Amino acid sequence: MPEEKNNHIIQTIKAYGKGLLGFIRRRVKNDADAEDILQDVWYQLSAVINAEPIEQTGAWLYKVATNKIIDKNRKKTEELFDLNLDEEGDEDGPDFRTILLTEGTTPETEYIRSLFWEQLFFALDELPEEQKQVFIWQELDDIPFNEIAKRTGENIQTLVSRKRYAVLHLRKRLKQLYEEITEY
Repeated sequence: MPEEKNNHIIQTIKAYGKGLLGFIRRRVKNDADAEDILQDVWYQLSAVINAEPIEQTGAWLYKVATNKIIDKNRKKTEELFDLNLDEEGDEDGPDFRTILLTEGTTPETEYIRSLFWEQLFFALDELPEEQKQVFIWQELDDIPFNEIAKRTGENIQTLVSRKRYAVLHLRKRLKQLYEEITEY
Protein backbone atom coordinates (compact mmCIF):
# COMPACT_ATOMS: atom_id res chain seq x y z
CA MET A 1 0.00 0.00 0.00
CA PRO A 2 2.76 2.59 0.81
CA GLU A 3 4.35 1.76 -2.56
CA GLU A 4 1.06 2.66 -4.28
CA LYS A 5 0.85 5.98 -2.42
CA ASN A 6 4.45 6.83 -3.30
CA ASN A 7 3.75 6.11 -6.95
CA HIS A 8 0.65 8.29 -6.77
CA ILE A 9 2.68 11.17 -5.29
CA ILE A 10 5.39 10.79 -7.95
CA GLN A 11 2.79 10.74 -10.74
CA THR A 12 1.09 13.82 -9.25
CA ILE A 13 4.39 15.69 -9.09
CA LYS A 14 5.13 14.80 -12.71
CA ALA A 15 1.65 15.79 -13.86
CA TYR A 16 1.24 19.05 -11.93
CA GLY A 17 4.76 20.14 -10.90
CA LYS A 18 5.66 22.44 -13.77
CA GLY A 19 2.24 24.08 -14.05
CA LEU A 20 1.93 24.52 -10.29
CA LEU A 21 5.39 26.10 -10.04
CA GLY A 22 4.47 28.55 -12.83
CA PHE A 23 1.21 29.36 -11.06
CA ILE A 24 3.07 30.10 -7.83
CA ARG A 25 5.88 32.07 -9.52
CA ARG A 26 3.38 34.50 -11.03
CA ARG A 27 2.07 35.27 -7.56
CA VAL A 28 5.25 35.69 -5.51
CA LYS A 29 8.23 37.99 -5.81
CA ASN A 30 11.07 35.53 -6.32
CA ASP A 31 11.89 31.98 -7.34
CA ALA A 32 13.10 30.99 -3.88
CA ASP A 33 9.71 31.82 -2.37
CA ALA A 34 7.97 29.94 -5.18
CA GLU A 35 10.10 26.85 -4.62
CA ASP A 36 9.53 27.00 -0.85
CA ILE A 37 5.78 27.20 -1.36
CA LEU A 38 5.83 24.35 -3.88
CA GLN A 39 7.80 22.24 -1.42
CA ASP A 40 5.19 23.02 1.27
CA VAL A 41 2.44 21.93 -1.14
CA TRP A 42 4.20 18.62 -1.84
CA TYR A 43 4.75 18.06 1.86
CA GLN A 44 1.09 18.69 2.59
CA LEU A 45 0.12 16.34 -0.25
CA SER A 46 2.26 13.56 1.19
CA ALA A 47 0.74 14.07 4.64
CA VAL A 48 -2.84 14.08 3.33
CA ILE A 49 -2.36 11.15 0.95
CA ASN A 50 -1.43 8.99 3.93
CA ALA A 51 -4.57 10.04 5.79
CA GLU A 52 -7.29 10.19 3.12
CA PRO A 53 -7.73 10.04 -0.66
CA ILE A 54 -8.08 13.26 -2.66
CA GLU A 55 -10.88 13.26 -5.23
CA GLN A 56 -9.83 16.23 -7.38
CA THR A 57 -6.07 16.33 -7.06
CA GLY A 58 -5.47 19.30 -9.36
CA ALA A 59 -8.06 21.51 -7.68
CA TRP A 60 -6.75 20.49 -4.28
CA LEU A 61 -3.13 21.31 -5.21
CA TYR A 62 -3.98 24.75 -6.57
CA LYS A 63 -6.12 25.52 -3.51
CA VAL A 64 -3.28 24.54 -1.16
CA ALA A 65 -0.82 26.59 -3.24
CA THR A 66 -3.14 29.60 -3.12
CA ASN A 67 -3.46 29.27 0.65
CA LYS A 68 0.32 29.02 1.05
CA ILE A 69 0.80 32.13 -1.11
CA ILE A 70 -1.74 34.03 0.99
CA ASP A 71 -0.01 32.91 4.19
CA LYS A 72 3.38 34.02 2.85
CA ASN A 73 1.99 37.42 1.79
CA ARG A 74 0.30 37.85 5.14
CA LYS A 75 3.57 37.21 6.94
CA LYS A 76 5.35 39.77 4.76
CA THR A 77 2.71 42.44 5.32
CA GLU A 78 2.81 42.05 9.07
CA GLU A 79 5.16 44.62 10.44
CA LEU A 80 7.76 42.66 12.35
CA PHE A 81 9.60 44.07 15.30
CA ASP A 82 12.94 45.09 13.90
CA LEU A 83 15.73 45.25 16.45
CA ASN A 84 17.77 47.44 14.12
CA LEU A 85 16.38 50.84 15.08
CA ASP A 86 18.39 52.91 12.62
CA GLU A 87 15.63 54.47 10.50
CA GLU A 88 17.99 55.52 7.71
CA GLY A 89 18.70 51.86 7.04
CA ASP A 90 22.40 52.25 7.81
CA GLU A 91 23.59 48.69 8.28
CA ASP A 92 27.27 49.67 8.77
CA GLY A 93 27.09 50.49 12.47
CA PRO A 94 26.38 48.05 15.29
CA ASP A 95 22.77 47.24 16.01
CA PHE A 96 20.86 45.38 18.71
CA ARG A 97 20.81 42.28 16.54
CA THR A 98 24.59 41.90 16.63
CA ILE A 99 24.66 42.42 20.37
CA LEU A 100 21.64 40.34 21.36
CA LEU A 101 22.02 37.45 18.98
CA THR A 102 25.76 36.92 19.26
CA GLU A 103 26.76 33.51 20.53
CA GLY A 104 29.70 34.71 22.59
CA THR A 105 29.04 36.09 26.01
CA THR A 106 31.15 38.77 27.55
CA PRO A 107 30.33 40.85 30.61
CA GLU A 108 29.61 43.77 28.26
CA THR A 109 27.16 41.85 26.02
CA GLU A 110 25.45 40.31 29.06
CA TYR A 111 25.00 43.78 30.57
CA ILE A 112 23.66 45.22 27.30
CA ARG A 113 21.29 42.26 26.87
CA SER A 114 19.90 42.66 30.37
CA LEU A 115 19.59 46.41 29.88
CA PHE A 116 17.79 45.90 26.56
CA TRP A 117 15.28 43.41 28.00
CA GLU A 118 14.71 45.62 31.04
CA GLN A 119 14.01 48.66 28.83
CA LEU A 120 11.85 46.59 26.47
CA PHE A 121 9.61 45.48 29.32
CA PHE A 122 9.45 49.01 30.75
CA ALA A 123 8.37 50.26 27.31
CA LEU A 124 5.84 47.42 26.98
CA ASP A 125 4.32 48.40 30.32
CA GLU A 126 3.63 51.88 28.91
CA LEU A 127 1.39 50.45 26.18
CA PRO A 128 -2.34 49.88 26.39
CA GLU A 129 -2.95 46.29 27.54
CA GLU A 130 -4.34 45.15 24.17
CA GLN A 131 -1.28 46.37 22.25
CA LYS A 132 1.11 44.95 24.82
CA GLN A 133 -0.57 41.54 24.82
CA VAL A 134 -0.66 41.22 21.02
CA PHE A 135 3.02 42.15 20.80
CA ILE A 136 4.02 39.65 23.49
CA TRP A 137 1.97 36.84 21.98
CA GLN A 138 3.17 37.52 18.43
CA GLU A 139 6.84 38.37 18.94
CA LEU A 140 7.88 36.76 22.20
CA ASP A 141 5.57 33.72 22.33
CA ASP A 142 5.61 33.28 18.51
CA ILE A 143 1.84 32.78 18.28
CA PRO A 144 0.38 33.44 14.80
CA PHE A 145 -2.25 36.14 14.35
CA ASN A 146 -4.94 33.64 13.39
CA GLU A 147 -4.42 31.82 16.71
CA ILE A 148 -4.55 35.11 18.64
CA ALA A 149 -7.75 36.01 16.78
CA LYS A 150 -9.32 32.71 17.85
CA ARG A 151 -8.27 33.30 21.47
CA THR A 152 -9.52 36.86 21.66
CA GLY A 153 -12.37 36.92 19.16
CA GLU A 154 -10.78 39.99 17.54
CA ASN A 155 -10.37 40.62 13.81
CA ILE A 156 -6.87 39.84 12.50
CA GLN A 157 -6.54 43.34 11.02
CA THR A 158 -7.32 44.82 14.44
CA LEU A 159 -4.58 42.68 15.97
CA VAL A 160 -2.09 43.67 13.24
CA SER A 161 -2.92 47.32 13.84
CA ARG A 162 -2.43 46.97 17.59
CA LYS A 163 0.91 45.32 17.05
CA ARG A 164 1.93 48.06 14.63
CA TYR A 165 1.23 50.74 17.25
CA ALA A 166 3.21 48.71 19.79
CA VAL A 167 6.17 48.37 17.42
CA LEU A 168 6.17 52.10 16.64
CA HIS A 169 6.14 52.92 20.35
CA LEU A 170 8.91 50.43 21.11
CA ARG A 171 11.10 51.73 18.30
CA LYS A 172 10.71 55.25 19.57
CA ARG A 173 11.41 54.29 23.18
CA LEU A 174 14.34 51.98 22.46
CA LYS A 175 15.99 54.33 19.98
CA GLN A 176 17.54 56.30 22.84
CA LEU A 177 19.03 53.13 24.32
CA TYR A 178 20.32 52.13 20.90
CA GLU A 179 22.00 55.49 20.44
CA GLU A 180 23.58 55.33 23.90
CA ILE A 181 24.94 51.84 23.28
CA THR A 182 26.31 52.64 19.84
CA GLU A 183 28.07 55.84 20.97
CA TYR A 184 30.81 53.84 22.65
